[in-house]
Amino acid sequence: MDAVAASPAERASAGFARPPRPTLRLGRDGIWPLAFVVPYAAVFLLFVLYPVAYGVWLGHEPVSYRALFDDPIYLHTVANTVLFLAVGVNVKLFLALLLSGFFMRKERWIKWLLLVFILPWAVPAIPTFISVNWMLNSQWGLINNLIWTLFQTDGPPWLDNATLAMWADIVAYIWKWTPFWTLIFLAGRMAIPQELYESADVDGASAFERFAHVTFPMMANLYVVCTLLSTIWTLGDFNTVHFVSGGGPALQTHVLATLGLRDAFELSNPRVGMAAVISALPLLIPLVIILMRQLRKGEVQL
Repeated sequence: MDAVAASPAERASAGFARPPRPTLRLGRDGIWPLAFVVPYAAVFLLFVLYPVAYGVWLGHEPVSYRALFDDPIYLHTVANTVLFLAVGVNVKLFLALLLSGFFMRKERWIKWLLLVFILPWAVPAIPTFISVNWMLNSQWGLINNLIWTLFQTDGPPWLDNATLAMWADIVAYIWKWTPFWTLIFLAGRMAIPQELYESADVDGASAFERFAHVTFPMMANLYVVCTLLSTIWTLGDFNTVHFVSGGGPALQTHVLATLGLRDAFELSNPRVGMAAVISALPLLIPLVIILMRQLRKGEVQL
């Protein structure tokens, strides 16, 4: 009781010294984790957080958005972006889902055909889209030269007509990225238990019924996640439109990603360019939230 009621000075003098404070000592086991983590953290800060923060700072002024909304091609660009996303993403993923079923066949030549099929995805994007641009040239492009050779008539002005140029962008995008998502769905199909298909065969199910009642229900969550991811990535896709149609003719095929870089670099107005990119956030943020909730369920079949 006397020791408890004693003052701090009395306790110290009586031998009740404070325990030493723990000190941070990095031994050999603590240095190695830091040696591996610090470079990655520095790269992340330098090439991810800093550009994002700087971009948000560039696009925070309301005057930039007023200038963007006054741009006569902005609303048309938004419509192009919605069309590019709606058609490009959905057609690409639907074709990938169907083709993944084709490549599930057991024949040996199917495996070789799969190797050829993934070549458009395996080739770097920029030379691929530049090649598409050359092929679609209305004067000396491969397609129009082939039309002239076979039919003795001029081919369509693929890149000189706004509608044709926009659809050329979409078709080139689908052709480029369908193989990648086909492989994703092919992996998802391989994870489906074969006993389900055997039970369906015993019940006399047709090929369509097997797809409708076995394959698609088992892959539904994977399909949703792939759709969300593809939409997010496509929203920031710059290469397709820039290297196929170049945003032309007369700036009629721009999407938000290419419009932002046009304003930032060609017009030397980075604040308006960043505002164009940030204007996609009302669409991007809900997609990210839905994606995170879908992943949190832990029901993706792969």
